[in-house]
Amino acid sequence: MAEAFEVKAKARFIPISPRKVRLVVDAVRGVGAQEALDKLRFMPQRAAEPVFKLIQSAVANAEQNFGLEADELFVSRIFADGGPRHRKAPYGGRFAGRGRFRPIVRRSSHITVVLAEREVVEYGDF
Repeated sequence: MAEAFEVKAKARFIPISPRKVRLVVDAVRGVGAQEALDKLRFMPQRAAEPVFKLIQSAVANAEQNFGLEADELFVSRIFADGGPRHRKAPYGGRFAGRGRFRPIVRRSSHITVVLAEREVVEYGDF
């Protein structure tokens, strides 16, 4: 049996916190690529748009570069890692207890998606 192709795509420095992106990413893990795009199209979360674009890009890469069919692809792995944090200093922040100061931290994320081909099961003579 031939080994299944894997197509990887990354989106880096997305200005949304990884915790919020993971809510969207968990909803599409393990489903077909077209089904994932349909789910993401109607999600109300702000993180759904960059994840949608990323999966769409990975599908286009699979079709263009490897000649794979979009119907046979599924989201085998998808995850969101933390990117660099930007601290809004010196004026952006809040006053905390005991005379301390807490800066506002703007978080970003790196999203990675890996699409793979579904295993084609051929039923022959037993």
